[in-house]
Amino acid sequence: MTQNERTEKALQLLKQLISIQSFSSEEDQTADAIQDWLKSFDIPFERMQNNVFAKNKYWSNTKPTLLLNSHHDTVKPNQAYTKDPFHPHIEEGRLYGLGSNDAGGCLVSLLATFTHFYDRKDLSHNILMVASMEEENAGKNSLRGLLPHLPEIDVAIVGEPTLMDLAIAEKGLIVFDAVVKGTPSHAAHPNDDNAIYNTIAVLEWFKQYRFDKTSEVLGDVKMTVTQIKAGSQHNVVPSQVELVIDVRVNDAYSNQEIADLLKSEAPCELQERGLKLNSSRIDKDHPLVQSGIALGRKTYGSPTLSDQAALTCQSLKLGPGDSRRSHSADEYIYVHEIEEGIDLYIQLLEGFLKK
Repeated sequence: MTQNERTEKALQLLKQLISIQSFSSEEDQTADAIQDWLKSFDIPFERMQNNVFAKNKYWSNTKPTLLLNSHHDTVKPNQAYTKDPFHPHIEEGRLYGLGSNDAGGCLVSLLATFTHFYDRKDLSHNILMVASMEEENAGKNSLRGLLPHLPEIDVAIVGEPTLMDLAIAEKGLIVFDAVVKGTPSHAAHPNDDNAIYNTIAVLEWFKQYRFDKTSEVLGDVKMTVTQIKAGSQHNVVPSQVELVIDVRVNDAYSNQEIADLLKSEAPCELQERGLKLNSSRIDKDHPLVQSGIALGRKTYGSPTLSDQAALTCQSLKLGPGDSRRSHSADEYIYVHEIEEGIDLYIQLLEGFLKK
């Protein structure tokens, strides 16, 4: 099969995936479509829930393993859509549809790349292809839940839209629930311990707080108050105000370090929802990165989260499309981005997988 034929089959698969509703935990039909696509290349595969994965033909337990991963679940379309999110169609070179950019274009490009290398005998690494579920909601059956059932992974490419530049680091995430307390009372009576007024100083503390350690690639830790909730009626001073704090963690801290630091210093009660979404990175001098740099690709640090957070090995985030289009109304990816993405993935791995 020629490269053009492989690319055309990838585009056909992407259109099929767009046409199928595949919200997180509801990806069974897109998993079926991916299975059928692998069957068309006579590639054996395995499936766990809605995760579909396959190994290259000449797998050897003596070789290190490269993971190629992207996801086939989507968020729900927002109310600003003017086009049918499940109707894949091309206008002026743009393929429109929910999940086209995040991350369908990456997924089908990686699948096409995997088929290109599938029956090669001269590879320095095994290749493990995983089309995963529940990425958008970091669900228990996502890549994180699948990893214990996979072979050991030495290095990974996670397909997310990066304009095919090399995201060599990715910020982690911790969400905190905060409580600012006060004394409840009738609004008509004096109260020097109003929880809402007490919150003013707390909000100012979060606004002004700065973490000491910065990162060459990811910059500073970013902390943002994103939600606030208090009160039930106009004449009652509430006993507490509830806040939600979003913290994007650089690679200078572990999530546990951030949690310990904030819980000891914050002027309110804090409780993290979880610590599993750590920052990710790969050394700039890693051969995989150097192969991309040799192709003229730029390196940068990504502020957005992906399934990289589940991996303990070094990992690179790389894919066609633009992350600024993700979760937007009338989502699209350029057809030429997929064509170029497949070509660049293949060139990158040709440079990396030489024995």
